[in-house]
This record gives sequence, C-alpha cells and structure tokens, in this order.
Amino acid sequence: MKTLQIRIASYDQMKARTLAVARGEHKPVRGEPTVWFPSVESFAKVLSGRNQELLALIARENPGSLTELARLAGREKSNLSRTLRTLARYGLVELEPGLHGKLIPRVLYDQVQLDVSLHSTMSHSQRPEAGPAG
Repeated sequence: MKTLQIRIASYDQMKARTLAVARGEHKPVRGEPTVWFPSVESFAKVLSGRNQELLALIARENPGSLTELARLAGREKSNLSRTLRTLARYGLVELEPGLHGKLIPRVLYDQVQLDVSLHSTMSHSQRPEAGPAG
C-alpha cells in the first residue's frame, strides 16, 4: 500500500523548512511529509468527499482519457480538468500523456496520512485559555 504523507504548516513554517533544505541544514528523511497544506481547511477542500469519490473512480475504472473519466463521473470535462490539475499539484493524481495528446489520469496513492500539530499552527492569541469543561 502506498501512502502519501501530508503535513499542515503555516506559510512561514513551509518557507523556513524549504530554506533550511536549500542551505543544507535539513535533509529530508524517508517517511517525512512531501506535501504541505497551509491549513486543515485547505486540505479538506482538496480532499473533499466529491474528490475522494473521483479518486476512487479513477483507481477502480482506470479511464484511458479525461473524456472517458468525464463520462464515467457524470461531470463536465472542463470542470473535471481543473479539479484534476489541483489534485495533481498536490501529488494525488498524475496526468500521463497518452496517444493523440490525450491525458490519462492515474491515482498514485492508496491512502493519505495527515500530520497536524496542535501547537505549531495556532498563534498564542488563538490558543484557548482552558480545556473543555467537565
């Protein structure tokens, strides 16, 4: 089973990590997240229920083109193309070149593992003063 490692981090955290890697101060290790989202909300939007269904459809049916996928999914090809480009940007889908300029969508992972720090994503002013009542 192939798992995509995803982490939630602020823009400043992602930038600091990227610069540390570029300077040679940090060497990514196996199993470290390779895809980063700025918030849980942005992750949830990309991996919405509708997009999860689309990924499952691609994995199950192995469509030979975007036109075939649009027919199977009952969606407009233009909207589907936009969605697939977004999923590809985050490494969830690959759009392989096919014959006659066709793009063939492929799902690259069986599952996603999300790493969220409850401390590093909230500023001090956003942190609750006390835990749940009870």
